[in-house]
Amino acid sequence: MSVLTVEDLVVRYGDTVAVDHVSFRVDEGEIFGLLGPNGAGKSSTIKTIVGLVDFEGKIEVLGKPVGIETKNLIGYVPEEFMLLESLTPLEFFEFVASVRRIGNVEKVEALIRAFGIERFVNKPIATLSMGTKQKVSVISALIHDPPLLILDEPLNGLDARSSRILKELMQRHVEKGGAVLFSTHIMEIAESLCDRIAVINRGRIIAEGTIEELRELASVEGSLEDIFLKLTGQYEGIKEIVDAIS
Repeated sequence: MSVLTVEDLVVRYGDTVAVDHVSFRVDEGEIFGLLGPNGAGKSSTIKTIVGLVDFEGKIEVLGKPVGIETKNLIGYVPEEFMLLESLTPLEFFEFVASVRRIGNVEKVEALIRAFGIERFVNKPIATLSMGTKQKVSVISALIHDPPLLILDEPLNGLDARSSRILKELMQRHVEKGGAVLFSTHIMEIAESLCDRIAVINRGRIIAEGTIEELRELASVEGSLEDIFLKLTGQYEGIKEIVDAIS
């Protein structure tokens, strides 16, 4: 069953087309990677799904058109923090829980312990380090146990232990029938985590499939990084550039 369906998506900023007729789906039990160079349209695509950007086309979450009804079905970690920095983490979690209409205090406490932020929960978010703010952002996305997780560079700033915990939680989430839309620039992590991957470049999906399918499409016997660079036209000339600098 498809948890997220995106069909013929177009995003415009004035005369600029940032996303150009993009279509893909994310199924139950799947971690789906959305990869692309800077400015390729990844974040614009993600922001349409969570209702932050106007769009043309069709987006559905569990068969419902994206909008007010789908917000509780999504847990979102943005690339840039979207936190109320005058609040403490505990106050922010209470605010999120009230908006989500949940009262699962045990889940919040378990996540606070898992990500090791107990000593920071009563300090203003504005005073916290980038890594701790990222942990707050991750926890706020997980507390209502949504069927769809949308994670845009979620490992930025996380220490090794927290990164491992988040990756394990992603795996557990899909094992229970949930789905994850995952965007990252770290190809090794995408290669190890994602069941399928879509590569977006200049606003269009240029390749989609498993690692093996992408490897065959790119005619590259190598890592996901090699495949990605070949598909996006960035593979040639790297050695010459490095040699020239050296």
